Amino acid sequence: MTKNRSVLSWIDEMKNLVRPERVVWINGSEEQLEALREEACKTGEMEKLNQEKLPGCYLHRTAINDVARVEHRTFICSTKEEDAGPTNNWMEPNDAYKMLYDIARGSYRERTMYVIPYSMGPVGSPFAKYGVELTDSIYVVLNMAIMTRVGSNVFDALGDSNDWVRGLHCKVDIDEENRYICHFPQDNTIISVNSGYGGNVLLGKKCFALRIASYLGYNEGWMAEHMLILGIENPKGEVKYIAAAFPSACGKTNLAMLIPPEIYKKKGYKVWCVGDDIAWMRVGEDGCLWAVNPENGFFGVAPGTNMKSNPNALISTQKGTIFTNVVHNLDDNTVWWEGLDKNPPKNALNWKGEKWDAEDGSKGAHPNSRFTAPAVNCPCISSEFNSGKGVPISAIVFGGRRAKTAPLVYQSRDWNNGVFVGSIMASETTAAATGAVGVVRRDPMAMLPFCGYHMADYWTHWLDMGKKLGDKAPKIFNVNWFRLDDDGKFIWPGFGDNLRVLEWIIKRCEDRVNAVETPIGYVPNAEDINLEGLDFSIDTLKSILEVDKELWTVETEGVTEFYEKFGDRIPEELLNQLETLKANLK
Repeated sequence: MTKNRSVLSWIDEMKNLVRPERVVWINGSEEQLEALREEACKTGEMEKLNQEKLPGCYLHRTAINDVARVEHRTFICSTKEEDAGPTNNWMEPNDAYKMLYDIARGSYRERTMYVIPYSMGPVGSPFAKYGVELTDSIYVVLNMAIMTRVGSNVFDALGDSNDWVRGLHCKVDIDEENRYICHFPQDNTIISVNSGYGGNVLLGKKCFALRIASYLGYNEGWMAEHMLILGIENPKGEVKYIAAAFPSACGKTNLAMLIPPEIYKKKGYKVWCVGDDIAWMRVGEDGCLWAVNPENGFFGVAPGTNMKSNPNALISTQKGTIFTNVVHNLDDNTVWWEGLDKNPPKNALNWKGEKWDAEDGSKGAHPNSRFTAPAVNCPCISSEFNSGKGVPISAIVFGGRRAKTAPLVYQSRDWNNGVFVGSIMASETTAAATGAVGVVRRDPMAMLPFCGYHMADYWTHWLDMGKKLGDKAPKIFNVNWFRLDDDGKFIWPGFGDNLRVLEWIIKRCEDRVNAVETPIGYVPNAEDINLEGLDFSIDTLKSILEVDKELWTVETEGVTEFYEKFGDRIPEELLNQLETLKANLK
């Protein structure tokens, strides 16, 4: 499939290490993928679901000890420890290679090595980056074929270049004591051993698209961000694009596939999903910031996804999807999970493959059960989804889950102030998460677990990107859909009504509406957020736009403490921004 010497010599080296019985090169053809699906069903690795109700859909179960990303087992292996920074686990590269190779050695005996050439981003696009993943799992091959652009045309686009990411995945024994996901940013290499769970083994996902790509972007002058991309089309047919970053459990997928409220639909507003998780952004020929979604599918959390919470996501799963660790409804050979509907199946197996009855009180689907669905299935997928040139970004939005501190929406004063706003992003824990309520967890730009190098250098890179963009930089905002009343209930309705806030954001980007200056930035005049068709009073809206100086003074203490982690690498500009905020609050 390729004559690329760097590819062939690396594959030979890995073959000598893991000793596969045979090697299969994945060409991306439907014929080859169908043969692999059949093989996976024969071995029990996957089960074919009801092809009338769920055409092209399959069920997979991971090992019980292998159900989520393992952050404590995830390492950045940079030459110098300080380059990994205080927020990453670090391992010395030579030590890491030796340990990983010792674990992987001979692990493919009596197994097949699958060679997956894949592209992050449309093949041939100026944004595209290429990788080769070696795996002994058909599940990985079939998921990568949904999540990335897989096929021999990747090798055509790569030519004889050495600019590609090496990925080795070995299931070994699925031993959690020897499970490691290691990234070598300086070598463009990822090695994952002893896992079969998607987030640890689909190496194009967070491993390449964020950890390795963030480092590539730092060196090459572009950005790899944990952001959705959506387009908002107004009644005149004009589309403006927003990139937005949220920590987990803050409604990121719902926003990416937002359905406009009825009042907006009638006027002709539409929302288009370009991506639900990752944005690669670079300065275009026009000097503006352009973004692509480097992925080709959705790797979504199943529980809670339903026709009310996120119809577009649910519809996306109804063909060509692989479901992992959900309930198997034996009566009609379909799937179910908590929050899908109120009718759990009576004759069913839980995510472990055990006989299950909802009435016994146990969960049927694992809380982190997943669907891997082709993005083209999404009813609101953007016509620009496969565009190699990307989409121009008007606004960048940060968000978190705060009960009282952050207003519904505010705008930063300028790009540098916006970088500061992103750097102090935080969410408060809910009881469901940790047993502790209201603990503030900082997650700058929602990148804390995914930045492939020192986070202070990452912030410096953001500031440098602002210099490149100058007055063409997108405006930066912060949103908080999660303000609570005194009874602990959400005040803002959220979901589709978040479009009302996004509309104000776009008006600000077009200088069509004024705002009120506060110590933290600009908040809307309540009258400028459209409440038409919504049972929500202007006074209630004013209450969630308020900036409480006392709460923000406490916030600055938390930020000061957080910044101290980064020592003298923290950009001077961010320290100045913090001092300005403190002064504004006095």
